Amino acid sequence: MPAEAPRPNPRDNHLLAAVPEAEYARLAPNLELVPMPLGKILYESGVRLQYVYFPIDCIVSLLYVMEDGASAEIAAVGLEGVVGISLFMGGETTTSRALVQSGGRAYRMKGSMLKDSFNRAGAMQHLLLRYTQALLTQMAQTSACNRRHTLEQQFCRWLLVSLDRLPTNVLVMTQELVAGMLGVRREGVTAAAGKLQSLGLIEYHRGRIEVLNRAGIEKMSCECYDVVRRESLRLLPSIEELEPTTANGRW
Repeated sequence: MPAEAPRPNPRDNHLLAAVPEAEYARLAPNLELVPMPLGKILYESGVRLQYVYFPIDCIVSLLYVMEDGASAEIAAVGLEGVVGISLFMGGETTTSRALVQSGGRAYRMKGSMLKDSFNRAGAMQHLLLRYTQALLTQMAQTSACNRRHTLEQQFCRWLLVSLDRLPTNVLVMTQELVAGMLGVRREGVTAAAGKLQSLGLIEYHRGRIEVLNRAGIEKMSCECYDVVRRESLRLLPSIEELEPTTANGRW
C-alpha cells in the first residue's frame, strides 16, 4: 500500500498562520480537515452559507454564473485566504458560486465559530477585513483584465494567480475548465497554452500544466497580476514575512 500523505497543519494556511496564538488556540479545536475534490461545489448563488474553508493545497474559484449557465471566474482563493467571507461580513449569502478548480484539502469551520471570533473585534477581525479588501481588489482587477487585455495576457495572469495559491508549480485541470474560468472558448485557451508551451514556459499534457519558467510568464502577463499581488502583500504584511514558502517562490 502507498504511504499516506502527511497530515497538513492548519497553520499551512497563511491566514491561520497569521492569527495570534491565543486566538488560534480558540479556533483550532473547531477546524476539521476535509477533502476538496476537483469540481466540488462548496456553495451556490443565493444559498445560505454554513461553513468557511481555509485551503491548504487546493484552489477554490469564485464564479459568477449567468442565466444561460455560462460562467466566469471573479476571484481565486488558495492557501493565502478563506472561502466564505459573506458569513462574517453579515450577508450570509452571495451571488457567486464557489467551485474547487484544483483539488486538495482544506480546513473547514462552522461559520458561527468564525463570526464569534470576528465579533470579538480583535486581531482576527482586523486580519479578515484586510484580507477581504485584498479579495475585492482581485475581483475588480479581474473584471478590468477580462475587459481590456488579450486572452494570452489573461491566461498568463490566471496561471500566476493560481500558482501563488498552491504549494507547487503544477496545475491539474483541463482546458475546458480553464476556458470556464476565463469565460472564453476552449479553442482560445488551446492557442494560448500552445504558444506558452512552444516558448518553453509551460508543459501541458492531459490536463496537467507544469510551469517551467515563471519569470517568462510574468513578462508576458499584463499589469493586473502585479497590482493584485502588491495589494495583497501591502494589506497582509504577516503573510509577506512568510515568503518564499512554495516551490514557485511566492507567498
